[in-house]
Amino acid sequence: MMAKNTICLWYDHDAQEAANFYARTFPDSAVGAIHRAPSDYPGGKAGTALVVEFTVCGVACIGLNGGAAFKHNEAFSFQIATDDQEETDRYWNAIVGHGGAESECGWCKDKWGISWQITPRVLTDAMAQGGEVARRAFAAMMGMRRIDVAAIEAAVRGDAAPS
Repeated sequence: MMAKNTICLWYDHDAQEAANFYARTFPDSAVGAIHRAPSDYPGGKAGTALVVEFTVCGVACIGLNGGAAFKHNEAFSFQIATDDQEETDRYWNAIVGHGGAESECGWCKDKWGISWQITPRVLTDAMAQGGEVARRAFAAMMGMRRIDVAAIEAAVRGDAAPS
């Protein structure tokens, strides 16, 4: 049964491939039902996957294979909270190394154009503290692509960034 509130992501034709990648990459993620076209339609044949139900870190999603009419952009992203550098690197490398691209400040994009924020908890905790701690953590983050946990921790302490 589909969740009452579900994020719908538009793909050209490869929602099932994307869902399988997310299920392999992130915990509490899985591919559910695959709904196939009951007949031929403009741009597709009977039996092709139209809608793929899946979860990403427990968030209910569907992938709609709608063709090339609409493209993803940074107005939507998944934010994945990580506990340490190893987890940050694992997710970052999985996305970027599987045909994705790096961006700034912990953002990257997967091969299907979905944006991801791979965000260590140390950064969000520092920002929540506000004041000088948040300013230092924010300044450190602004020069990064993948977030460097040690550099954020150093900024929180008020130390010079490690070399």
